[in-house]
Amino acid sequence: MSMRKTGALALVLVSLICSGCAMTGGAAGEEEPTLIDAGQIAPAEVAASLELAEPTSKGESKEEEGEVPLAVAETAPAPEQPGEKPEEVIVQGRNLNRHQVIHDLVAEAQTVLRDVELQYFFTGKGKNQVLRGRPVAFALWNEAKEEWSVAHIELPRPPIKWSPGRKPLPFRSLTPGIQAKHVKGTGAERLMFAFSQDGAPLKVYGRKFPVFDNNLIKRRQWRAVAQTAKPIVYLPFTEDTFDAAFVNGGKEFLTATARQAIEELRHARVPSAAFPGTLLADSIPLEVVTTLAVIEQTDDADYVAKQTGAFDEVLSQYGLKQEEAYRYSVSSANALGPMQFTNRRGNGTYSLVVRRCPGAKIDPVFERGATNLLNAMKAAVCLLDLELAGMRSDIRQAYRTNPAVLGIFPVAAYNGGPRNVTKLYRSLTRMKVRLDELSRPATVQLASTSVACPCVWKIVGTEVHPVAIPRYNNENRWYIEKYQSIVSLFE
Repeated sequence: MSMRKTGALALVLVSLICSGCAMTGGAAGEEEPTLIDAGQIAPAEVAASLELAEPTSKGESKEEEGEVPLAVAETAPAPEQPGEKPEEVIVQGRNLNRHQVIHDLVAEAQTVLRDVELQYFFTGKGKNQVLRGRPVAFALWNEAKEEWSVAHIELPRPPIKWSPGRKPLPFRSLTPGIQAKHVKGTGAERLMFAFSQDGAPLKVYGRKFPVFDNNLIKRRQWRAVAQTAKPIVYLPFTEDTFDAAFVNGGKEFLTATARQAIEELRHARVPSAAFPGTLLADSIPLEVVTTLAVIEQTDDADYVAKQTGAFDEVLSQYGLKQEEAYRYSVSSANALGPMQFTNRRGNGTYSLVVRRCPGAKIDPVFERGATNLLNAMKAAVCLLDLELAGMRSDIRQAYRTNPAVLGIFPVAAYNGGPRNVTKLYRSLTRMKVRLDELSRPATVQLASTSVACPCVWKIVGTEVHPVAIPRYNNENRWYIEKYQSIVSLFE
C-alpha cells in the first residue's frame, strides 16, 4: 500500500475478528469458530479507527527510497558456503533459453560478490571522525570477453533525496578503469548504475549493498556502524534481466501465492468484518490481492511513460526473484516490503491487522512479516476487509455485486485510508456517476469522449465512457488508474 493506517477498532469489532481459529495443519478436532453477526457495527466507528493508521499523503516517486531496517537485512537468505560453487556459467555453447542464461548469470554474480569486501572510508579525527559514505559493489559481466569484474561505488552519506529528471546523484567511483553512470534509485531496492570499460558495456547481474544500524548512526558511532553493517546481495531491475518468461513466471508466482494466502484464511475460518456471516477468504478476490503486489511497486511516472510495460518490469522481478522480490522495498514514508505496510512504532497498518485479525495468525514481527510475501498477502486481505467494513453500506453492497470493478474503493483505502474513499465517492457524486454505472475500462476509447485520465469508466447506454477523476489526491487517482489497467490480468 503505498502507506497505511492503524489504530483501535471498536470493542465489538474485536469480538468479531478475534474468533479462535486454526492455521493449515492445525490440531485435529479443534472447534470451528462461529461467524458472528457484526451488522450492528457502525461504519463510522470502523472508519475512525482506521483513520488512526492512515498513511500520510505520499505522492513521492518510488525512486525516493527509505532506509532498510537492519532487522530485515539480518533475515536475508544465507549466502552459499565455500565449496558449494554453482555450475560454471558458459554463455556460448549451452542450449539455454535467454531467461535461463540470465538466471545462471545472476546466480554466479552472487558467488562473485560473496567474498567481496566493501570499502569504508572515514574523515576527520578523534570525536570528529565520521563515515564518509556508503560503499556499494557491483558484479559486472563482459559478454565479449566472458569474464567477471567488480566495481566499487561510494554513495553520499547521509542519503540525499533524488528524483528522475533532477540534478544527478553525486557519487565516487572507486575502481579505476571502469566508468560508472547513475541510472536510478538511491536505496537497497532500486539503486542501479550502468558501467563500461574501454568503451565496451558491462552488464550488471549482482550488487552488494550495506544496511546500517540506524541506532548507531543516531549515536554517531561511525566505526561501529561500519563494523556492524549487514551487506545484502540483491539485484534491482535492469533491462538486461528483463525477459517475457520472467513476466509470465511472475504472474504465475503471484497468483499461486495469493491463492495459498486465501486458502489458509479459509482453512482458519477467519470471519469477514465487512460482510457478517461470511468468511474473510470470500470477501476479497484473488485478483485484487495480486494486483496490489504489482501496483505497489509500479512508479506513477513509469506507468505514464510505459503503461503496461511498467507492470511487466515488476512482474519480471517477481518471476526472476520469487519470494525475494521487493523484500527490501522501503518508501520514503517507511512503508516496507512487497505489499508496503507501515509500522509507526507499533501504530501502523501492519500492527492493526495483527491485532484485529488474530485468526489469520499474521506474523507479529513487522520486519519479518511485512517482507514475507505470503504473510503480507494475508495481512493485505485482512486490511482490505477492515477498510470495506468502515465504508458506506451502498459501497459495500455494490462491491459485493461487482468486486473487480468496485475494487477501486478498497484499493483507494489501501493506498490512502478512509479519507480518500470519501473523496472518491464525493467525486463520483459530483460527476453524476452512480455505483451501478461503473464499468471496466473500454478496450477502445471513443473519439467523441476523449478525456485526460486517470479516469473511471461509466456505462452510457451500450457504450462505456471515460470520466476524468478530479484532483482530490494525485497519487490515489493514479493508483486507481493502475488498478483498473492490470486487474484483468489476474482474473
